[in-house]
Amino acid sequence: MRILGIETTCDETGVAIVEDGRKIITNIVSSSVAFHTKYGGIVPEVAAREQIRSIIPALQESFIHNSKIDAIAVTYGPGLIGSLLIGIETAKTLSIVWNKSLIPVNHLIGHVYANWLEPETRNQKLETRLPQFPLVALIVSGGHTNLILMTDHGKYQWLGGTLDDAAGEVFDKVARVLGLGYPGGPEIEQVAGSWSQVTSNQKQATSYRFPRPMIDNNSFDFSFSGLKTAVINYIKKTNLTSKNIPGIAYEFQQAIVDVLVSKTVKAAQKFKVREILLGGGVAANKLLRSQLTVYSSRLGIPVRFPPIEFCIDNGAMIASAAFFNFKPMSPEKIQAEPGLHF
Repeated sequence: MRILGIETTCDETGVAIVEDGRKIITNIVSSSVAFHTKYGGIVPEVAAREQIRSIIPALQESFIHNSKIDAIAVTYGPGLIGSLLIGIETAKTLSIVWNKSLIPVNHLIGHVYANWLEPETRNQKLETRLPQFPLVALIVSGGHTNLILMTDHGKYQWLGGTLDDAAGEVFDKVARVLGLGYPGGPEIEQVAGSWSQVTSNQKQATSYRFPRPMIDNNSFDFSFSGLKTAVINYIKKTNLTSKNIPGIAYEFQQAIVDVLVSKTVKAAQKFKVREILLGGGVAANKLLRSQLTVYSSRLGIPVRFPPIEFCIDNGAMIASAAFFNFKPMSPEKIQAEPGLHF
């Protein structure tokens, strides 16, 4: 079965055709991030206008090889209401005109199913084995930080999430105060990389230490607002230079990763899962991937990450989620739900 997936929750316009939930036929992503860079964050009205500008060309490019489809999937939330409406109304129209089934998909669940997709780049090793249930999934991005337990397709239990700022959002805000670019995650990761090359003696002379909020708390909730405030207050008291910015970025990134890994590993232990999955834009962070791999291996629990190209918002993950959770609805009943949870 070939499913057309449409994803327009924020600043990416994602359109893809996926076969049997895994094989990529086409995967087009048009991003308006360049328009938001000068503001240091997403401007909802600009994002919606760019969705309008990009959706038809993305669809045309997806069907450049005259690919046939059997159904249509679309994200209906959570996300920015203006952006969501572009994808939903487009999907409804196509569903009616083409007489194809329409499957609404939760954006957060879509990020989890990025782990079922085959990598597009040839230099990546293909994981032929499907994810094994039960599993714990960490969804971490600019707008979301959640831990869920999955016992099967369509069977999710929300374990915990952020009580305030999402991890990716804090990356963006701290990067802006440090004078770095947007999006903040890749910028901080790159700058922190230069600090990781410094010898331990040099680090000790100019060490930084930021809090790890709720790391010892028994719940699976997160809180990054206090960490953000601590870092920003430290920056305001410091004369930023090319010598201390890498150290601040390194310690800040390490603090976030420590919390994410600790909570995820605790959840995996408690629920005796067979696998750990990551999803979302922050899942591309190399430190998060390496540290989670180390700790999960000590437990004997495999950890799986999406191919880098599927960490950002994309239509392929929506099509995959729809295939494994095939629940068509009448177009008239599907509405945008910007505050959708699970």
